[in-house]
Amino acid sequence: MRAAKYMCRRIAAGVVLMLGVSVLSFNLSSLVPGNYFDEMRLNPQVSPQTLAQLRLDYGVDETLPHRYLHWFRNALTGDFGFSFAYNMPVSSLIWQRLSNTLLLAGTATALVWIVGVPVGIFSARFRWANRISSLGSAALLSVPELAVILLLVAFFVRMGTMPLGGIVEGNGNAAGWSRIGATGLHLLIPVLALTIVGLPIVLQHTSTAMKEVLEATFIQAARGHGISPARLLLRHALPAAANPLISLFGLSLAALIGTSLLAEVVTGWPGLGPLFVQSIFARDFYVVIAIVMLSSLFLIAGNLVGDLLLFAADPRIRRTNS
Repeated sequence: MRAAKYMCRRIAAGVVLMLGVSVLSFNLSSLVPGNYFDEMRLNPQVSPQTLAQLRLDYGVDETLPHRYLHWFRNALTGDFGFSFAYNMPVSSLIWQRLSNTLLLAGTATALVWIVGVPVGIFSARFRWANRISSLGSAALLSVPELAVILLLVAFFVRMGTMPLGGIVEGNGNAAGWSRIGATGLHLLIPVLALTIVGLPIVLQHTSTAMKEVLEATFIQAARGHGISPARLLLRHALPAAANPLISLFGLSLAALIGTSLLAEVVTGWPGLGPLFVQSIFARDFYVVIAIVMLSSLFLIAGNLVGDLLLFAADPRIRRTNS
């Protein structure tokens, strides 16, 4: 019952935040001079009458509140407008790219946690490993994400052994295991880039949390009772250090789409990132607003998952919110 009340409060806060993001996105889009149909004026094949009819059909010249309310009513049914540049509904366009982005971001996030948590635990256990991991993490964190991705892309381009851009070679008609293998090869560079960027944060948080717990009095007492190091580490220390890791996991889920957009643009992975940039330059603002809303939704959902996991793992939070 308490969990349901807690979830309802968090969902209500998320709905209010999404509403604010939608209003802000529409207001910001209205500040940008021009629209997609201004570009069409340069096309001699489009008559002024056709252009005027298109502007009337899509309500471009209506007031901002009227356009927002019309979009909002349709968005509640899953209709996020029409893409002028791609000549198709925004929902269909984004759905095609979303699966690619989730594949990239989900694979990279899984690798970051699968590698980062064990290495962080190991570095907390041994001083020499902690020094190496701290130096490596500090070096990676001091380099901008864009520089890391560009250096990685430049390295593989120079090697000439891995494909870059797209999902499959040729016309994309490969099927079965051949398609899976081709997708995996094209996925390698962007996944490796995101893993290198995200690994130091998880590693450092895990190492710091475990070091604090291993120095605690109850761990020293358990060690004095002859509990084996492996049992002490996994059964006693790791659960005690779980809270900051759960919070970080929720944040990593929240940044699932946002962190991958930059890597997609640089590496040519056909996800939401290139679509977002192309839509900005084309002034296809319904696509831009939909991607911003989708990123906000993942941010809210990720934080909600992290809060629920903390609620389940920490009795202090359950008492506070009872």
